[in-house]
Amino acid sequence: MSATNSVSIRVGVGGWTFEPWRDNFYPEGWPQSRELEYASRRLSAIEVNGTYYGLQKAATFAKWRDETPDDFVFSLKASRYATNRRVLAEAGESIQRFVDSGITELAHKLGPIVWQFAPTKRFEPEDFEAFLKCLPGKLGDLPLRHALDVRHASFMTPDYLALARRYRAATVFADSDDYPSFADVTGDFIYCRTMRSDASLAEGYTSAALDQIAACAQVWRDGHEPAGLPRIDATPPPTAPRDVFMFFISGAKEKAPAAAMALRQRLDRA
Repeated sequence: MSATNSVSIRVGVGGWTFEPWRDNFYPEGWPQSRELEYASRRLSAIEVNGTYYGLQKAATFAKWRDETPDDFVFSLKASRYATNRRVLAEAGESIQRFVDSGITELAHKLGPIVWQFAPTKRFEPEDFEAFLKCLPGKLGDLPLRHALDVRHASFMTPDYLALARRYRAATVFADSDDYPSFADVTGDFIYCRTMRSDASLAEGYTSAALDQIAACAQVWRDGHEPAGLPRIDATPPPTAPRDVFMFFISGAKEKAPAAAMALRQRLDRA
């Protein structure tokens, strides 16, 4: 992890239980019950996908907290029952059920909450704003950070950007050909899901590509915008240091841990 003052760059993968990783990431014979322990000592964040499909128990979040280093962070995908609906304005009860499910047990290890919308979900300004109004800014004394994973091209408009900025919600930058890919900054942190790993490469990416990803992360952290990324709005946002979350997701998933560790090495050297 690389840090400037109080902001940091966190690098991770999606989940920690993936059978192919038992051949190329976890040591041979490593107990499956200790995979989180191992992964969390080689990465600085993990995006949890299981919370998208079903609510976890408070005791489960507490267990994750206790099995990981003090400076480790989990990002959580919020419940699909909140986002996969025709009228988002009616999601308030599902949103509250998710945030009250025990996520505060993660304490300072709770990173951003990712709200993933279906690829068929179009941007409807009034309805989407009603949804954003339902997102709590904190739970007790624990501040919450929200990232919006929008997957329909209708979100690629200045109106969407203005709305997300008004509610200080980050927009997930999906470095992908499968989903809308735009890197406009809408929140006070950056959330990037890099989805182009190649199974034929030892680290999933060429050395040059990893160098470029590291450079982008550092520019974001320092409060600027990397050159060459796709954007809707050419006006740069205010310059301010930001936390950056970089996840290697999808693509050749078996290579994700190697890519993440290679990126961390570059950032540590820098």
